Amino acid sequence: SNTAILHQIRRDQVTDACRANSVSSRKRRVLTPNDLKHLVVDEDHEMIYCYVPKVACTNWKRVMMVLTGRGKYSDPMEIPANEAHVSSNLKTLNQYSIPEINHRLKNYMKFLFVREPFERLVSAYRNKFTQKYNTSFHKRYGTKIVRRQRKNATQEALRKGDDVKFEEFVAYLIDPHTQREEPFNEHWQTVYSLCHPCHIHYDLIGKYETLEEDSNYILQLAGVGNYLKFPTYAKSTRTTDEMTTEFFQNISSEHQTQLYEVYKLDFLMFNYSVPSYLKLE
Repeated sequence: SNTAILHQIRRDQVTDACRANSVSSRKRRVLTPNDLKHLVVDEDHEMIYCYVPKVACTNWKRVMMVLTGRGKYSDPMEIPANEAHVSSNLKTLNQYSIPEINHRLKNYMKFLFVREPFERLVSAYRNKFTQKYNTSFHKRYGTKIVRRQRKNATQEALRKGDDVKFEEFVAYLIDPHTQREEPFNEHWQTVYSLCHPCHIHYDLIGKYETLEEDSNYILQLAGVGNYLKFPTYAKSTRTTDEMTTEFFQNISSEHQTQLYEVYKLDFLMFNYSVPSYLKLE
């Protein structure tokens, strides 16, 4: 079918990008259990889903809870969002023994969903730094970003970290100090680092831009398409391309270029062209 061909093209794109950027030949890194904590396992339908925050992952986790709940849930949207993110509600691949991990990686249907990298980044920024309720993010990252990126920050800003500007967030992401200090938070970590597409051969690569079609195609392949549909909802607050363009207007071309370098593999691997609003050096 056309859909199968489309997914083949997407798989080939990943393979080519991995090869071109010699990611796999650069001493083939053995994946550790810690690398597999984003891979959700569904034993009953023999599926593995690598979740990427800000790419419909709440709804996909809800769907996985319906699939693995053995009748406990029937409607994904009845599951509260915060419950979908409780780690004990889903089993991840790092909880298995090495032989069990290898067996599942070899035999289960593996899929992930991707999104235009900078749109995903702006979505993460809006969600984590502009919402008043995200105090844990403001405390953990906001205060650090303000301390490092803002000259003459007020005591209140240093204490609360709840008014981080997008420019400061970008400066924090490209700061070599950040890269050395700790891995990126999963909300702005690259898909390449979260799901390891150069080491794990995904059968299906869904896209946020074609979320419904791709999701329902996967559910069909899993043999559950007749009773389970991917939840659709038009979110008015969704981050769009226009919005992303606006956020990038105040970012210097030097910073844009450095930021593009950080996410370059995601752009290449998943066939997203360089955004027209970028002024790359």
